[in-house]
Amino acid sequence: MTSPIDKLIIEFDTALRSVFGGANAGRPTPGSAVTPSHSLDAAERKHAAGLMRVNHVGEVCAQALYQSQKLVARNPQIQEMFNHSAQEEMDHLAWCETRLEELGSHTSYLNPLWYAGSFAIGLAAGLAGDQWSLGFVVETEKQVENHLQSHLEKLPPEDHRSRAIVDQMRIDEIEHGQAALHAGGVSLPEPVHKMMQAASKVMTTTAYKI
Repeated sequence: MTSPIDKLIIEFDTALRSVFGGANAGRPTPGSAVTPSHSLDAAERKHAAGLMRVNHVGEVCAQALYQSQKLVARNPQIQEMFNHSAQEEMDHLAWCETRLEELGSHTSYLNPLWYAGSFAIGLAAGLAGDQWSLGFVVETEKQVENHLQSHLEKLPPEDHRSRAIVDQMRIDEIEHGQAALHAGGVSLPEPVHKMMQAASKVMTTTAYKI
């Protein structure tokens, strides 16, 4: 059985890997068997890297959200569900990090800020109660699914590696949202939806460049 100290060390290590790199994936990187395309020009590589950096930031935020929500969840089963989803999100984090390296680019320089802000938001959602916390997951995953779908449309057609990663991420995010909904997630008020969309817009616009 894992002691409280061991759990604290594990969560701290997860936070460090999320913010500063070195995430470990439990599943193979989608598209890893595909021969890298050398037909991408400089502009296409830069654009693909920008999109994958946005996706990486999304996974940094996901780790912070799940860590904070898990911390204050009342129901052990919900804690375990958050833990399972976070493990798959860690795969996403590692995949995006690997792809950014292949594209010759970098993760967002603002990752500490993204992580801290998301942790605070997740903590607030969790303290509101498990049903509201789950509802927050449902809405978050719905918005993430939509932006991943838009990235599939924006990525260069020849960038098969990035597209394979994004497609598997989209599939996983749908499953996470459905799991939260079935576990009792409630619908959030419309003003909260709008605030989340506005915050997401700021993050995606900034992370694409920085």
